[in-house]
Amino acid sequence: MGNFNQCGSTVDTISREALDLRARKIAGVLRDKGVVEHDVIAILMFNHFGVFEVVEACRYVGARYVLLNWHSPIAELLPILSDSGAKVLLAHDALLNSDDVDTLCNHSKIHIITEQAPQSVLLRLHKDGSENTENSDTRVEPLSSLVSDVHAIEGSPLRFKGMFPYTSGSTGKPKGIKRDEDLSRPDPFLTYKGLSEALMQLQAGDRFYVSAPLYHSAPHALTLCCLAAGNVDVYIEAKFEPERFLSDVEKHRITHAYIVPTMMVRLLKLPQEVRDKYDVSSLRFSLSTGSALPSDVKEAMIAWFGPIFYESYGASELGFMTLVSSQEALAKPNTVGKPIAGAKLMILREDKSECDTGEVGVIYAQLSMFAPFKYTNTTGTLGDLHVNEYTTVGDMGYLDDDGYLFICDRKKDMIISGGANVFPVEIESVIIHLPEVADCAVFGAPDSEFGEKIIAAVQCVEGKTVSLSDIHQYLEGKLAKFKWPKAIQLCAELPREDTGKIFKNKLREAFID
Repeated sequence: MGNFNQCGSTVDTISREALDLRARKIAGVLRDKGVVEHDVIAILMFNHFGVFEVVEACRYVGARYVLLNWHSPIAELLPILSDSGAKVLLAHDALLNSDDVDTLCNHSKIHIITEQAPQSVLLRLHKDGSENTENSDTRVEPLSSLVSDVHAIEGSPLRFKGMFPYTSGSTGKPKGIKRDEDLSRPDPFLTYKGLSEALMQLQAGDRFYVSAPLYHSAPHALTLCCLAAGNVDVYIEAKFEPERFLSDVEKHRITHAYIVPTMMVRLLKLPQEVRDKYDVSSLRFSLSTGSALPSDVKEAMIAWFGPIFYESYGASELGFMTLVSSQEALAKPNTVGKPIAGAKLMILREDKSECDTGEVGVIYAQLSMFAPFKYTNTTGTLGDLHVNEYTTVGDMGYLDDDGYLFICDRKKDMIISGGANVFPVEIESVIIHLPEVADCAVFGAPDSEFGEKIIAAVQCVEGKTVSLSDIHQYLEGKLAKFKWPKAIQLCAELPREDTGKIFKNKLREAFID
């Protein structure tokens, strides 16, 4: 049975057996607080194996769980807690200051459990939101005491209810993605076990590394695959640092890793002498998803590590839809691969007719392994979301003659300038290689002459700067001039998620009157 390891200056390890016992005791605490099957639990925790103790506890009580972004202020989390109907919030206490607790007490009707491993505390609320101080002089109790006093739930876990993810809110308030419970399908936990082999190619004794925030669907789902496999060691790093990653691979003989494009770019910018310090030969599989992986970045990583890199196109709503190997990527640059087993794709025009081969349209997908979903907390019409049994999340792309999928961009991010369709990801993938550029994002802003003008938001390397003319000079011969940015926005830091997703609406606000 695989262990869960917390990386850092020292490695904290918990065996799968110990994690399961802890989970069954947490489940006992949840049961004592009134949690029953089909209730919702919210998780607000740093990258720590304690997240999966709670996930396992949810299996034993039959609850869904909502993963909360711990970078978000309480004001942004309250609508999610309310919309989801969460009965319990489990959070690392370092993520809740006294003002946050007061706000939750005033506006929430849930039990709030906060913990800082190994010590934990519990804040209990009445259903009307008033403070419950029964059996305690304060509103806070150590969860460690509650766990030690409770009987672990016996028997097997209930049917896995799974994640109840919320969209990032990049285009408005977050929407909940709630799946129907389809009892005709296998237990979803078995689906993750199957993906551990079919998607991740995991074998007994493998070691998986993750440093992307576990509140994101993709890194969480991949770690969940390892949990379901049961015979894989998991190494969780608090956050990604390029040289620390190389050190972790060498020290722990990591075989599998989740690395997204922004991480790869940071790795490739390490000095050669730093790269050469570490033996990374144990690494044989790395998966990227969540944001576009430029072909030249992938080729540079393959040249360094070997043909171990795979890319998947996926979404929180649908799961992992495609897979492409290094060999396929080299033969067909920029493809995200073919549909995985159980997945089907079609490309549709605006009138919902099917596109020809090579024609760009909206991507619709059907995955047999996951039950259909509905959005919560929505406004307006969602009429374009489903076509028959196919669903879209608004991405645009095309299929080639061999059935390989190519992503152009999000439909909402596409810029129409002077009547031409411009895809920001294509421009971003070139600008990011400027030595002075640490991060970049391209978006459209209203323009009286062209309809939209192209803006490049740039975060420079510390101590460096870049001008619009510098960018134009660099783009000469690399991109057609109608794709060149018309303005530059220098930012101290771009509002980007660690998986690569960027909140372009926040950047666009500065250019809207």
